[in-house]
Amino acid sequence: MKVLVTGASGFIGGNLVRELAAQGYTVRALIRKHSIARALEGLDVEVVEGDLLKKESLEKALDGCEALFHVAAMYTFWAWDPSLIYETNVKGTENILLAAKEKGIKKIVYTSSESTVGIAEHCTGNEKGQGDVERIPSDYKKSKFLAEAIVAGVCREGMPVVIVNPTTPIGPFDTKPTPTGKIVLDYLDGKMFACVNTGLNVIDVRDVAKGHILALEKGRPGERYILGNKNVTLREIMAALEKITGIKAPRFNIPIWFAMTAGYCDEFIEGKLIGRHPRIPVSAVKASRHFRHFDCSKAVTELGLPQTPVEIAFADAVKWFIENGYVKNNKAIKRISLRDHPTM
Repeated sequence: MKVLVTGASGFIGGNLVRELAAQGYTVRALIRKHSIARALEGLDVEVVEGDLLKKESLEKALDGCEALFHVAAMYTFWAWDPSLIYETNVKGTENILLAAKEKGIKKIVYTSSESTVGIAEHCTGNEKGQGDVERIPSDYKKSKFLAEAIVAGVCREGMPVVIVNPTTPIGPFDTKPTPTGKIVLDYLDGKMFACVNTGLNVIDVRDVAKGHILALEKGRPGERYILGNKNVTLREIMAALEKITGIKAPRFNIPIWFAMTAGYCDEFIEGKLIGRHPRIPVSAVKASRHFRHFDCSKAVTELGLPQTPVEIAFADAVKWFIENGYVKNNKAIKRISLRDHPTM
């Protein structure tokens, strides 16, 4: 089967292309001009350039394909011009769906986000939970909510789309890196001075890639599947990274209000005055005010989603960042010992 993968140079997209190629699929990888496609190096796949905002390029990319994985998104908690996030994630999704409909694509897997899933206070989220766009804390997360609403709408009209909602993926080939990978990279560079009391669900990005393929093969159109694994606290993640690297985890916890104050200051100085991405985006701090823990049993039961120990994913992320020159703390590199995978 020939498939198109949008966002093929990204974290999930790159790992998905690698897994598709390994499983024998014929892959056409769609990337933007000037994208860094390190995850695709050495693979026997067709790489084409295109733009989600240029529908004609999408129609051309879909020629001869039977299935579509729409993974592409602008994944950031801060942008100088937030409208770009909505254009890419919402309008871009609408464009690729229209192109897929015109080309008669047999099945589509749409990569949404766990942020679209609503969770009641002190509860564990599942596929039935519907988020509230007014309460979603960032433009990225809001854009994914709006995009998923478009996907749900075309599903009701009969388009064969399966929605997958990855939680917090971690692992190799995080070339940008994503906000998730930035947690690991900041830890390695000694920039994690304190910890906030928050919780999230973590999964190996390679399991996320396999989950996409399983959604294509087994997923029911119109259904959503949370692709996740282990519910953890940020403190538990820090403890795991300490065991993997030998670098001491921050000992201090800070209240959300303090982190929020630091975020506003950082956005003003680095974002508005200097014009670069702030290290502490306010929207990321706002997102950490609530635990985002999930029940991922639907994807495990219906799709057969793998549940690789997340400690392996963290260890492999650490190794990849070091081997690819992302870590600037040379003293830390020399001191790090990639030990046996710890147990969280």
